[in-house]
Amino acid sequence: MAEIKLLAQNKKARHDYFIEDTYEAGIELFGTEVKSIRNGKVSIKEAYAEVKNGEIFILGMNVTPYDFGNRFNQDPVRTRKLLLHKREIHKIHALITRDGYTLVPLRVYLNGRGLIKVELAIAKGKKLYDKRETLAKKDANRRIQKVLKEYNR
Repeated sequence: MAEIKLLAQNKKARHDYFIEDTYEAGIELFGTEVKSIRNGKVSIKEAYAEVKNGEIFILGMNVTPYDFGNRFNQDPVRTRKLLLHKREIHKIHALITRDGYTLVPLRVYLNGRGLIKVELAIAKGKKLYDKRETLAKKDANRRIQKVLKEYNR
């Protein structure tokens, strides 16, 4: 399996949502955007995706303009088209039209062949008590691991 280089990650997504299913999608980009993303100048913290006219678009993804791009630089937060198979788009559209589901980008990465990909998740929002429960489980697991580590010494 080829090496994956992580460029951006939405850490809060797993905290705020129950992840149901994930998909890998390509992004339609311009040359200076590709150079900027390869330099790690991308943020997906406020990003989300939606289906319009049988196509999926990512909104709110911030790609910092490339330093040497001059007039070829694009708007940093422009709407970008995601590249998926039509059957995947139909499946995603059917899933997110259900109550409370949304399409959230989890990470942007370079796959083994040098292509920039986005990992999308079909997610359902967590309530406050769900978030507290998740944090409590994480904390308990951390304590268990610490005790086991001390015990094995």
